[in-house]
Amino acid sequence: MSNETIKPPDTRGPTGPIPVATFAAGIISLLLAVGGVFAVQYLYAAGNRALSPDCRERLTIQVPGEDPKLQEGGAGVCHIVDAMHSDLQTALLWTGVGIGIAAAVTGFGMYKRLTTKRMRSHSIAGAVLGMQAVLFGAVFAWFRSGDTLIFARNFLKFSVLEGSMDGFIRGAKNTLILAFAGEIGGIIIGLLLALLALSARRVVRAPARGYVNFFRGTPLIWQLSFFYFMLRLGFGLDVSSFQAAILVFCLNTGAYAAEVFRAGIQSVERGQTEAARSLGMSYLQSMGYVIVPQAVRRVIPPLMNEFVILIKDTSLIVVLGLTADELDIFSFSRQWFSDSRNATVFLATAAAYLVVTLPLIRLVNYVEKRMRSGLVGVSG
Repeated sequence: MSNETIKPPDTRGPTGPIPVATFAAGIISLLLAVGGVFAVQYLYAAGNRALSPDCRERLTIQVPGEDPKLQEGGAGVCHIVDAMHSDLQTALLWTGVGIGIAAAVTGFGMYKRLTTKRMRSHSIAGAVLGMQAVLFGAVFAWFRSGDTLIFARNFLKFSVLEGSMDGFIRGAKNTLILAFAGEIGGIIIGLLLALLALSARRVVRAPARGYVNFFRGTPLIWQLSFFYFMLRLGFGLDVSSFQAAILVFCLNTGAYAAEVFRAGIQSVERGQTEAARSLGMSYLQSMGYVIVPQAVRRVIPPLMNEFVILIKDTSLIVVLGLTADELDIFSFSRQWFSDSRNATVFLATAAAYLVVTLPLIRLVNYVEKRMRSGLVGVSG
């Protein structure tokens, strides 16, 4: 009998009241623990509640000859801190943790005794959600046991972001210009290098492999510095930091794109090349008319992944001197931090990068799925 209870269920089958209740408990626990934090923060900020005496005292500025006053943005910081330590927040947090523990114990405890896949699915989902609520509750409780006012004053003082929107938009535009230019140039360079690297002649392959190994084996930050100063000081060229960065991003991306194209070309069946050559095509003709068009379909997803990575790598341009109109997202945030002396700007920087990259990541996943389904359809 015990062996039958641990056998994998054979059918999806119906669910039951206990697995459904476990699943619901997991959802509720996560809503109370995580959602409760944001809900209480909103209530305190929107309700404009009175500030706690301790927070008000610590954020009050004493100016000789003037009445004491709360520092700029202090009210918002106090609302955040007071909400974290409020009785409502504590009740929601520990209620969510308690329900999460119950969901985890119930879900994991009865998992093997359930007889259908749907029951097991609901049971394990509720248990996992409950564990997530417990983990979040433990981390948040540990965090607020410290001096949250110091953290909130330095990282959650959102008043310092006033007037920064135009700078972030300009930085996002420059970031995308750098990334698009680097990606397009890198694709052209990478395709040429891949064709050379696949040559049967060693004297043709060696320079291409040397190029790829050099740019893949040295840090991008070194490449930016070296080529910028080489162009400016070594060759005396009047190039801006922005122009030099675009050149380096093209050269660097070309090395990685070359490996992507090489793998894509080699993934095409060898019989395709032999068939093209048997028709009288040269090596370059067979590559241009037969192999590369098929390989391009397969390398689109990894090339798009490289583009997302390049967007983040553009932040390394900070090592070069930039004019105000050339600042990317990270360079602008560093400048804003120097003016405000508050690290909240770096949270805004992360949000700005996510606004740019998350849609692209979704697009990469979508294209990869379509490419995979298309390849399956062709081969099968």
